[in-house]
Amino acid sequence: MKKLEIETQIEKASTLPSAFYKIRPSFEKSQEYIFARTWQYVADASVVNKPMDTYPFTFLKNVLDEPLVFTKDKENQMHCLSNVCTHRGKIVVEEAKKQRMLSCMYHGRCFRLDGSFKSMPEFDKVEGFPSPKDDLTKIPFKEWAGMLFVALEPTVDFDAVFGPMQERLSWLPLDKLTFHEPSSQDYMVNANWALYCDNYLEGFHIPFVHPALNEALAFEEYDYELFDYGNLQLGVAKEGEPCFDIPPSSPDYGKNIYAYYYWIFPNLMFNFYPWGLSLNVVQPLAYDKTLVRFRTYLYEGKNIEDWSVNQLHQTEMEDEAVVESVQFGIQSRYYKSGRFSPTMEKGVHHFHRLVAQFMNTE
Repeated sequence: MKKLEIETQIEKASTLPSAFYKIRPSFEKSQEYIFARTWQYVADASVVNKPMDTYPFTFLKNVLDEPLVFTKDKENQMHCLSNVCTHRGKIVVEEAKKQRMLSCMYHGRCFRLDGSFKSMPEFDKVEGFPSPKDDLTKIPFKEWAGMLFVALEPTVDFDAVFGPMQERLSWLPLDKLTFHEPSSQDYMVNANWALYCDNYLEGFHIPFVHPALNEALAFEEYDYELFDYGNLQLGVAKEGEPCFDIPPSSPDYGKNIYAYYYWIFPNLMFNFYPWGLSLNVVQPLAYDKTLVRFRTYLYEGKNIEDWSVNQLHQTEMEDEAVVESVQFGIQSRYYKSGRFSPTMEKGVHHFHRLVAQFMNTE
């Protein structure tokens, strides 16, 4: 596959080539070069709430398909482990339940809840056994704001990626977010995952695609901020629209912020509103198919109003229509790549440079 090159200066740069979005080899390479190396949302921390809880899951199902398991040991310490027995490769934990130890039901190999080897029948005469390779592999994970994130082979430390967002919003009660299932929904989008991100990363299209949202936002004050592995779009509210009550300690004090739209490379979108958080997990399924998971969290004492749910859904429908149209359009033999608006597409340019950086790293 040809090396991706995105010019550093946005004024001179062109977008990712259309081939990146429409051919299987690009998608297959991105699985290991991007998604195995970055932090992914997995579940809420409540899935392993008490000692001896276990929670098996498949990391990026249909893409990487890595069997993992969260455990909480008797000392209340959480672990993320490979869920594949080190004897013959069977899945160890088949369902979420309390367990004093992890037992493989194929030949009886047992592991402690921290993944260390415990016992194995009929192995007394095996030389050099057990060894560290008989333990279940420990997988990097991080708990933040009541959510669990995992990276198989992280290129960058979690705090280096999420730090700018954590610091900017330290005044919000993120430790008291509560999941609100009725207003959470999954959407199937017939387009490449990166096209969905492209669309999210610029407010350029708002006046043309989102009439209701455009009525709420002061478009002339819409702003962008970039950091190493993500960016922020600041949506400023028009007079009379809902906005945050921002404390003097915040750099945004005095602004009528309608929403903080944070994107974390490659596919996580944290949309903070006065009522809570809408987390969008952009999960690739194929080169032309994406599952977008909207998960809604409320601040303590806040209720989500009907206008919020309806507007989020309507905005999503409008975004999907545009992105699917682009997925069809880039199949054209006459389209190869485009140029960036230096004022409105900084986030897209930043994203494309990160994609190239990861895809070009051997």
